[in-house]
Amino acid sequence: MSKLVFLVADGMAGWPIDSLGGRTTLQAAQTPTMDYLARRGTCGRCRTVPVGMHPGSDVANMSLLGYDPQTHHTGRGPIEAAAQGLELDPDDLVWRMNLVNVSALSDQGRMLDYSSGHIGTPVAAPLVAELARLAAGSPFVPVQGIQYRHLLVHKGGARTSAAGLAIRPPHDILDQPIAQDLEAFATIPDLERFIRAAHAFLHADPTSQANSVWPWGQGRPLTLPPFAERFGRIGAVVSAVDLVRGLGRAAGMAVLDVPGATGLIDTNYEGKVRAALDFLDHGDFVYVHVEAPDECGHMGDPDLKKRAIELFDQRIAAPVLAALKDSDATIVVTCDHFTPIARRTHTEDPVPFAVYRTRAPRTGGPAAFDEDTASSTGLFLDSGQELLPFCLGDRT
Repeated sequence: MSKLVFLVADGMAGWPIDSLGGRTTLQAAQTPTMDYLARRGTCGRCRTVPVGMHPGSDVANMSLLGYDPQTHHTGRGPIEAAAQGLELDPDDLVWRMNLVNVSALSDQGRMLDYSSGHIGTPVAAPLVAELARLAAGSPFVPVQGIQYRHLLVHKGGARTSAAGLAIRPPHDILDQPIAQDLEAFATIPDLERFIRAAHAFLHADPTSQANSVWPWGQGRPLTLPPFAERFGRIGAVVSAVDLVRGLGRAAGMAVLDVPGATGLIDTNYEGKVRAALDFLDHGDFVYVHVEAPDECGHMGDPDLKKRAIELFDQRIAAPVLAALKDSDATIVVTCDHFTPIARRTHTEDPVPFAVYRTRAPRTGGPAAFDEDTASSTGLFLDSGQELLPFCLGDRT
């Protein structure tokens, strides 16, 4: 059976930037491997975020893995809970809980940093442990994740009005007022009390930039149809972030651990490639996800995002192509969503993709892989979940 590899650079696509001469970071980056795959493969665009849904990585990666978010998505928190294998009751509500930095936890406050300076897990772990002690006796159970990304299990919360609370993701409101979200939190008194107690503790703790928690992305526990039954493939995911790991675990896929995978530009690229190729010795499909371009986009740093894209090309795409070029394989490069530098958050623009078949290379494809060349081909998939079946078929 032919092997299928998805190489996903989170948030890689974007909009033109004046400082880069009117080019996007992808266009400005040196990406000879992705350019080769585009030139010898099939390029197009797909809509990974259904119309009307928030352009989050949860929605977009679910689409790329072949699942319709409009059917299966329950929230960001439940996906990350699946990554940790949490045992949940059907009426539990699971929130993603960021450690954040706000100017003040008041109507005059603003969201300064969604990641508390990209707090490290060793620093965050004791903070979350103390938050769990503070929450004892309440319906809330803080659960440690990685870096700034943690969870808050709201026991029985799915039976309350908290399930419908509209809280904005913190990375969407950088430098913006938080009054409307605090007003929403205040409608759930137990939740507001926990948030304010957490703020008092974190504000007084000198060990990190975190001075508050930010629960968002809540939902009921996630279930997905098994990937192997759905696509007839034994699959795996490789990622540093619980979001993608949770999607893989919920779909019954292997979740490959890579020491030193950080979700940042210093991640263990070689370890991710090694894990993916080792899995393909017995498996059929592997989804290799790299978070760094997205994080650089949220930082608003065009040069760093350009570098992250170049590292993805050099240290992910190039060695995968070299290892599989003489075998029967299909290699796909894409991203889950746009993260334009100008916005410092995600947008719903359809994403570029390139599909390269080692046994059936093409000629006459675009000279480079970027947003414009993918659009110029005219190939468009109206839903992201079509891409995986498209790659398994013979339409390319």
